[in-house]
Amino acid sequence: RKATASITLTRVPDPLEFGVIMTGEDGRVTQFLEKPSWGEVISDTVNTGLYVLEPEVLDLIPDNVPHDFASELFPRMLAEHMDLYGYVADGYWCDVGNIGEYMRANSDVLYGRLRLAEPIGTHLGGGIWVGENVEISPSAQLFGPIYLGNEVKIKGDVRIYGPAVIRDYTVIDNYNRIERSIIWRNNYVGESCELRGVIITRQCSVKAQVIAYEGVVIGDNCVIGEGAVLHANVKLWPHKEIEAGAMIKDSVIWGNQGRRALFSRFGVSGVVNIDLTPEFAAKLSAALGATLPKGSFVAMNRDTHRSSRMLKRALVSGLPGTGVNVWDLGSVAIPVLRHFVRQRKDTSSGIHVRLSPFDQRVVDIRIIDGQGLNQSGSSERAIERNFFREDFRRAFLDEIGVIAYAHEPITEYTDDFMRHVDAQRIRDYGFKLVCDYSHGLAGDTLADIFNGLGVDVVPLNARMDETKLAMLQGEFKDNQAKMGKIVHALGAQMGVQLDVGGEKIFLVDEQGQVLDDVTAAALLLELALYAHPGRP
Repeated sequence: RKATASITLTRVPDPLEFGVIMTGEDGRVTQFLEKPSWGEVISDTVNTGLYVLEPEVLDLIPDNVPHDFASELFPRMLAEHMDLYGYVADGYWCDVGNIGEYMRANSDVLYGRLRLAEPIGTHLGGGIWVGENVEISPSAQLFGPIYLGNEVKIKGDVRIYGPAVIRDYTVIDNYNRIERSIIWRNNYVGESCELRGVIITRQCSVKAQVIAYEGVVIGDNCVIGEGAVLHANVKLWPHKEIEAGAMIKDSVIWGNQGRRALFSRFGVSGVVNIDLTPEFAAKLSAALGATLPKGSFVAMNRDTHRSSRMLKRALVSGLPGTGVNVWDLGSVAIPVLRHFVRQRKDTSSGIHVRLSPFDQRVVDIRIIDGQGLNQSGSSERAIERNFFREDFRRAFLDEIGVIAYAHEPITEYTDDFMRHVDAQRIRDYGFKLVCDYSHGLAGDTLADIFNGLGVDVVPLNARMDETKLAMLQGEFKDNQAKMGKIVHALGAQMGVQLDVGGEKIFLVDEQGQVLDDVTAAALLLELALYAHPGRP
């Protein structure tokens, strides 16, 4: 079809972790959807990352800057109506972008789920495949499927349970037990070790009686001392030496074990000091920093709870090491943070830390982009990828970021707010409101705004109190009902209840009746259309 670019597609049973692509009957690409939820899934055909491009496509890629094919290049080509086609290919495909999928791909090869041009080695029977000059002790027990590379040596009383791969020139000494593991070339595993679901890369020496549990990855040229224990999901970077008898528990054990993703509806959420520890928070901000340009800024604030203060300080500590600077806003409402970020070209992101309004044991870490909006799915995925791979950028000495304190962000927000409203007209009307601040941070900002607009306000729950930041739904509804009675009794024009973050409002009319969500949304939409007539 003389396509300018062709994208190889495949069908998968669970498309949530991939870029979904829709094509017409002729194969022309009609729509992209990155990492959809189940409610957004429109197809099971996903991007495999295999492309056929005409040379002129390369002219669309800017020089010397990162440029993503899936999220930038192809959507641009689609928007410009270029000839972009997808081809749904048969056969095997696996995205080996994480440890689990890499191990699955090796397992699939051993179980014969791929069509290979030639056998992987000589089949000894029982699912045991070997290369050349392999030595296996008569007392060793091997339970396939297993692949042993060239000149591998399996010593006495070794037990290996497949699927397992042991590459060229590796020696497995006496009395070892190896289960579902992948061991690359030129390694030595000493006597009486237990390796379960482990990956060992090149040129490593594992001494006697080492135990390594599921998900452990040992990088190149590591030495593991005798009797050391590596707990689940520990990752060792290349050239590390572990002392004999050491008990290695990486922070991933406490902060992330069992997580399939970092981000949820409310950002990164978890039980404080169990799921979200200071170590976890520092890793999270380092993962964010690795996605941002060196020298850029991240603005950071929190609510008034002590848990938020602890985690915010840990988040601050993770950024300068990646070459990213920090604006510290202290404790301000979330809209103030969004405004601060949006007004500064050098600020690429923002972080707000708060106690969950639904559970006082849980903290939410909300990350926003350079426009003050919640992070996109692709940005969240990039942070997750860095976090789980522990792929953190390390800045050189003179590139380490600085921590600066923002100067009066609330005043900056209120001044800008006043420039966007007809303040005199509001003063002339003489509004009288009842406002419930829910013990949150919005009171600091709105008090100045209401005063500047000449609004007579009766404040409720205005005192900031860390014990009141999480509230049961019944208590929240009771506060609404009380506000309604006060509005009616005082003859106020309206009642406004804010959530603790200052981003949601609930309205009460002059009769004291609480407006339902649909009615409130319709009124706000009508106001927006009235203020901006004729805009699309």
